[in-house]
Amino acid sequence: MTIARFEVFTKIVELGNFTKASENLNMTQSAVSHAISSLESEWGTTLFIRDRKKGILLTEVGQKILIHIREILNRTEKINQELALASKLEVGTIRIGTFASASACLLPKILSKFQKKYPKIEFRFYEGTYEEIMEWLDTGAIEIGFVVQQDAHTKFSTIPLIKDKMVIAFPVQHKFHKEKIISIQDVKDEPFIMPKGMYQSHVEEIFQQAQIKPTIRFEVHDCNTIANMVQEGLGVTIGPKLFLKTQQNIQIANLNLSNWRTVALACPSISDASPAVKAFLTEAKSVFATDR
Repeated sequence: MTIARFEVFTKIVELGNFTKASENLNMTQSAVSHAISSLESEWGTTLFIRDRKKGILLTEVGQKILIHIREILNRTEKINQELALASKLEVGTIRIGTFASASACLLPKILSKFQKKYPKIEFRFYEGTYEEIMEWLDTGAIEIGFVVQQDAHTKFSTIPLIKDKMVIAFPVQHKFHKEKIISIQDVKDEPFIMPKGMYQSHVEEIFQQAQIKPTIRFEVHDCNTIANMVQEGLGVTIGPKLFLKTQQNIQIANLNLSNWRTVALACPSISDASPAVKAFLTEAKSVFATDR
C-alpha cells in the first residue's frame, strides 16, 4: 500500500480507463494494472468491475475506499506544500470545480493575479453543473469549487465573489429590443423557457414576487441549450447576467423586479486547506473585493 498506487487508483477513476491513466501517468499499462492488482491482493477485495458497455466501474467497496484515498492524497499534498513553503519554494496542485460562466468570466481574472505571485502552482480544472461541483467538494475530488452561495448552505466554507443579477434574455429584434427595463407583467404572455435546477429558484422567486405565472413553453436543464433556443426565437428566458451576456445573437435587459444570486468559492474547510488553496482564496477575495 503506497501513495503511488493510490495515485494510480484515483487516476483510473478520474479517466475511466486503464490505458488513458497509464498515458497520463507516463506508466506502462501493465504497470498500472499491476498497481491495482497489488492493492486488490493486499486488501483481499475487488476494486473495479470491467463492463463491456459501461467501461470501468468501481465496486461498492471501491466507492467507499475512494473517499479515504482522496483524503490521504490531499493530506500528502498539504505536507508537500508546507515543506515547500518552508523552503520558500511554493509548489503544489489545486483542483478546482467550475461552471461555464465562471470559467469564462471569473476564473481567468483570479489566475492572472495568482500566477504572478505563485508561478509554480499547477491547476486541474473540472467543469460541471452546480450539483456536480457540490458532489465533487463532498467527495474530495476537488479542493475548491465555484458555487451559488445559497446552495452551499453551511456545509462548506465560502468566500463570496460577485453579485450576479438576474436579467431577461430574448432574440435579436424581439419587441423588447428597444426597452431598457422590461416589466415582468409584459413577460407573462411571452412563450417562456424555464430553467430546471440551476438558477430555477431565482426565476420562480421573481414570478412569485409579481404574483403571476409565466407561460412556460419549455423546461430545460442545460444553460447552453436554453441560450440556443432563445437565439432561434423559441421563447424568452430569465437567467444570470454573468452567463447570458456572453451568449451571441441574443439580447438582455433588466427587469423591473431585482433579483440577485451570489457566486462564491467554496472549500470543505478554509482552516484545514492547503497553503496553496489558502493563497488562492486570498487572491480571489482581493480580485473581487469591490464587486461584493
